[in-house]
Amino acid sequence: IIKRAGQAAADAKAFGLDGVYLHGHEGYLLEQMTNPAFNRRKLGKYANWQAFGLDMIEEIRRRTDNAFPIMYRIDLSLALNETYGKTMDINALKKFKNGRTVEMTLDYMKNLVSKGVDMFDVDLGCYDNWWLPHPPEGMPPACFSDISRIVKKYFDESNILSNAGVKVPVVAVGKLGYPDVAEEVLMQEKADMIMLGRPLLADPKWPLKAKEGRTDDIIPCIGCQEGCINEFVEGGHPQCAVNPRTAFENIYPEEPKVADKKKKIAVIGSGPAGIMAAVTAAKRGHEVVIYEKQNVIGGRLNAGGRPKIKFDIQNYHEYLKKLIEKTSKEYKLKLVLKTEANAELLKKEGFNAVIYATGTKDVELRLPGYEKANKVQAVDVLDNPKIVDKANKVVIIGGGVVGCETAFFLNKELGKEVTVIEMEPYFMNHVCTANRAYLIHYMEKAGIKLLNCTKMLSYEINGVKVSRNVSKTVPNPYKTWNPILPANIENPLAKKIKEEYEEQFIEADIVIQAAGGRCDDSGFYALQKEMPTCEMYNIGDSFKGGKVFEATKSGYAVGLSV
Repeated sequence: IIKRAGQAAADAKAFGLDGVYLHGHEGYLLEQMTNPAFNRRKLGKYANWQAFGLDMIEEIRRRTDNAFPIMYRIDLSLALNETYGKTMDINALKKFKNGRTVEMTLDYMKNLVSKGVDMFDVDLGCYDNWWLPHPPEGMPPACFSDISRIVKKYFDESNILSNAGVKVPVVAVGKLGYPDVAEEVLMQEKADMIMLGRPLLADPKWPLKAKEGRTDDIIPCIGCQEGCINEFVEGGHPQCAVNPRTAFENIYPEEPKVADKKKKIAVIGSGPAGIMAAVTAAKRGHEVVIYEKQNVIGGRLNAGGRPKIKFDIQNYHEYLKKLIEKTSKEYKLKLVLKTEANAELLKKEGFNAVIYATGTKDVELRLPGYEKANKVQAVDVLDNPKIVDKANKVVIIGGGVVGCETAFFLNKELGKEVTVIEMEPYFMNHVCTANRAYLIHYMEKAGIKLLNCTKMLSYEINGVKVSRNVSKTVPNPYKTWNPILPANIENPLAKKIKEEYEEQFIEADIVIQAAGGRCDDSGFYALQKEMPTCEMYNIGDSFKGGKVFEATKSGYAVGLSV
C-alpha cells in the first residue's frame, strides 16, 4: 500500500498535477492505521500507530521531490468521548475509547512535517459523529476555527518548519461560506488559509464575488447536504440544492439562452420553486410577474427559518429577496405582494403562460376527538410561537424534518416539555445522516422524548392515546451512528422488528401536527378549466412534495423551457 501510494504520487507529478492531498481522516485507511482507536495491533512495525503514516509520507517524498507539495487532511481528535460521554461504554463504541488525544495528534503532525508534509487542514470527528466532519445546518459558522488555531499556535511556539524552511500553513475548514466570518478567521490568525467545499458547489464564483465586494450576490449554502452528500449516498448524481446548474454544467449554459419567442408570464407563488422559475424566465427575455398572496416572499422558508438553528435558511431567504430586487432592475420582472392571482386577473393582464407554484397543504389528522382537540399545525407554531404560550407539555405527531425541528425549537427556545411520535422505526428518515444525527443527538441531550413505531389513535382530553410497539426489537431512536440505507438497498444485517403493541396515554397541553403535506394542485386544475388555451405549468410542492433541493430544480427546468 505504501509503495502504491508513492507510485500514485509519482504518477500525479508526471501528469502535471501541482501536488497530492492525503485523506488521513474520518476512519478511512490512513486514519485506521494511524489512530489507536482503530489500530490495535500488538505485534510488528505497525503496532506503532504513527509508523504507517510516516512511512507513506517518506515514500511519497522519495518518489517525487522536495518541491512537490504534500498536503494532509487530519482530525485533531475523533471527539467520540466528548460526543457520547458515558454512552461510550456500550459495546458498539467502547472499542474506540482509546483514540488519539489532541496531544498525540500534535506530536504525530510534527513528525509528519519532518517526513515531508507541507500543509494541513484540520477538524474533528469521524463517521460515528458524522455531523462533525460534515457540519450541517445548525452548526455554527467557522465551527472548527479554534481547532486550527490550536495547531497553528503549536507549530508557531514549537518553531516547526517544513522541509522548505518555512512555516507550515494550517488551513481552517467547516462552515466558512460566510465572507465576513472567513475574513475574521484570517484576521484573528486562527488559520493561514481557509478551505471551501460546499459553498463552492452552491456558488463556484464565491471567491471572485467576495473579492469584488459582491457578497449579496453569493448563493449561500444552506447546509442541507441533500444534493452534495445525500444524493451521492442514495446512488444519485452529486449536485446542489440551491444551484440547479451545479454538476450539470455540460447541459445548462452559464447564462440561459434568450427565448426565441418572448412571453408574458405569471408566476403564482414566491417560494424557492416560483422564484427560481421567475428569475430564470426573466433572464431569457420574458416579461414576468410574481404574484404572492402573503405580504412577504419565501413560502415555507418563512416558517422553516424561524428556529435559531435554521440561520442558513434565513440567509437563503434574504438572498432570494435581494435576487428578486436585482433581477427586477436588470430584467422585466415584477413582484406583486398581497394578491391572490385568479383567472379573472390573469385574463385581464393578458398572460401567455402561467407557472403555478403555490406549495403544499398540511395533512390534517382527523382521528377520533379531532373536533374538540387543542391542536395546531407545526408551520403555524413556527409562524406564530405565541400559539403555545400557555402550553407546557407538547406532543408532536410526526417525526420527519418539520416535526423534529419544531420539537427542538419548542424545547430549546421556548422551554417546552416535548414528546415526538413517529409511526416508522426511524426519525427524519432519508435525511442526510449528518443532519439527522446532529439534531437527534442534541434532542436526546435536551431530554426530548422520541417514540418510534408509535401510532396515534385518538385525541383525548389533556393528551393523546397511542398504540406503541414496546418490543425490544424496536430500534433505539437516538442511535444514529448507523446510517439508514436507501430504500432500494436491502440490509442483510437488519433485525426484523417484532410487533408487540400496547395502548398508552401521553399527556399534552397542546398537540402539534407535523404529518407532512399533500400537493395542493386544486387551484392549478381550476385555472386550466377557466383558461384552457393558456400555457400552464405546475411546479414545486404543488406538483410533488419535496425540499428546497427539488423545488429549485423544478423551477429552473421550467424557467429554461417556457
